Amino acid sequence: MAEGVEFTKRLVTLPANILYPESFVAECEAAFGGTGAEITVLDEPAMEELGMGALLGVGQGSRRASRLLAISWKGGKEGEAPTALVGKGVTFDTGGISLKPPPGMEDMKWDMGGAGAVAGGMLALVKRKAKANIIAVMGLVENMPDGNAQRPGDVVTTMSGQTVEVLNTDAEGRLVLCDALHWTQENYAPARIVNFATLTGAMIIALGHDHAGVFSNDDEWADQLLAAGKATGAKLWRMPIGPAYDKLINSPIADIKNVGPRPAGSITAAQFLHRFIQNGTPWAHCDIAGTVWSDRPGHTWDKGATGWGARLIDTLVAENFED
Repeated sequence: MAEGVEFTKRLVTLPANILYPESFVAECEAAFGGTGAEITVLDEPAMEELGMGALLGVGQGSRRASRLLAISWKGGKEGEAPTALVGKGVTFDTGGISLKPPPGMEDMKWDMGGAGAVAGGMLALVKRKAKANIIAVMGLVENMPDGNAQRPGDVVTTMSGQTVEVLNTDAEGRLVLCDALHWTQENYAPARIVNFATLTGAMIIALGHDHAGVFSNDDEWADQLLAAGKATGAKLWRMPIGPAYDKLINSPIADIKNVGPRPAGSITAAQFLHRFIQNGTPWAHCDIAGTVWSDRPGHTWDKGATGWGARLIDTLVAENFED
């Protein structure tokens, strides 16, 4: 577990000139080497062939090529559907054409904190040879302004076939996750899914830095996450989703728009992701924007990367999906 937490901290701490999609993959290949985990990497041509227009659109303004990274561990019963962990891995987020204000932009090296949590949690599971089937998937991109960058007003087609009107290029994490979520379901048919993402500043406004928000379509799955968070100190607070919020992201020219109005910003982001969950699969979204980095020391971290999520993932699996 300690190795997993430290791996998450390392990934979140590394600056964006050192950690970018290809080097994130290399870090994981080194960490998981010899463990028995299976690693799959999709490059841009492979993702383009699959129709991942949302994920690729985010990274098209960067000189750093995007990647989709999957790590599979088969420690459970043969043929049993896996638990899926999906992480947002935006290794640096300028906001793209919808440029963020310069003060504090350096913090956006930790916008891959969701993928960092998934990688560290998965490393803990694999190294202790967890008796469960787990698939970890990370969408890895860099969001930059450029002559080739995605524009506000563009319409992209996701791997699911749904079209998205991109009103704000700084609402990019959900574009990365929607293709990663769809690919995960198509290839692994998981029994349940949880995604982790530093998705919205609105989550920090709502809950500050002591809780992450959790949104779910399944009460039992949400309760298991809340219990694992309580046990590990990675505190979660359940937030609502529902049809009333879903209407806020309908687009007049596409199936969906990537941002709604200012109110309920974290909820509409969750509603966006929910549209890509198939067949009522139990799903939860953890918005961890306020918890992956801290300006003050805690019980298990100094100032900086907290390692948030790695212990939660390990405990979640241990308490619920291992014999």
